[in-house]
Amino acid sequence: MNSGASTFAGGVDTAFYLILGASVVILVGITAVMVYFLFKYNKKRHPKADTSITGNNKLEIIWTVIPTIIVMIMFYYGWAGFSPMRNVPKDAIAVKAVARMWSWTFEYPNGKKSDKLIVPFNKPVKLDLTSVDVIHSLYVPAFRIKEDVVPGRNNMMWFAANKLGSYDLFCAEYCGLRHSYMFTTVEVVDDAAWQEWIKTPEGESDLDKVAVGFNVIKMNGCVACHSSDGTKLVSNSFKGIWGKTHKVVTDGKERDIVVDAEYIKKSVYEPNADVVVGYNPGLMSSYKGQITEEEISQIAEYIKSLGDGEK
Repeated sequence: MNSGASTFAGGVDTAFYLILGASVVILVGITAVMVYFLFKYNKKRHPKADTSITGNNKLEIIWTVIPTIIVMIMFYYGWAGFSPMRNVPKDAIAVKAVARMWSWTFEYPNGKKSDKLIVPFNKPVKLDLTSVDVIHSLYVPAFRIKEDVVPGRNNMMWFAANKLGSYDLFCAEYCGLRHSYMFTTVEVVDDAAWQEWIKTPEGESDLDKVAVGFNVIKMNGCVACHSSDGTKLVSNSFKGIWGKTHKVVTDGKERDIVVDAEYIKKSVYEPNADVVVGYNPGLMSSYKGQITEEEISQIAEYIKSLGDGEK
């Protein structure tokens, strides 16, 4: 598990590791005692059952008190991690998060809207959660936050992102046929970039152009084979490939290429011309006639935003 990217990550991770560790210790301990008793008190060694033992008050107190203490410790750390999530700072930026099958819309205090969540670094952000159809659930793994979005019910969550970058935002509640496509990203930017973005009309800032590129990728089904967080799916992830040198097979021969706008264009229109070593050809069909050159430029902007090979 990574170190997380919000102020809640430490508390949630502590509770998780504590419960996991206690569970492993108890499991191993009980299993070891069972195996020991299995050999020590098997029927061959003790053909007649010992009926003289009627009980042991000390033992019963021990196995009642110790688990109770462990459970109370778990409860304390769980509560310590959860409690801050319900105490919203008064200066939190209020953003309305609207869920619908199968997309997210975020509306900011000045009325600006976006399909990805843009937030400033290290400042509290409150999300007022609304669903226009069925139950959804807003989940940002890197922030360790998840909250149900229920139609007809007001709900909220808040966080403060303490690491710059792009982070996946999912719907974690099955909401119909294209549930798996209902994801976007949280873009954590410095305060100057956020102030500039929030004042710029929709579609005109660099961050908006990146969002458009992600939409092109999502709507054309690219996310089924390519991740944006470094996870290897059917094909390689988009994260960190911009400007990086890859070995590809071209006409049966290996050669080095650099991931740039021209390579991305060729990969979209001629996906089997330069196949990255380690991947099978023929898995991707051509998108010529489906994706325009302008959309390819938007895709390139999105991939560039995920970081380059030097970083």
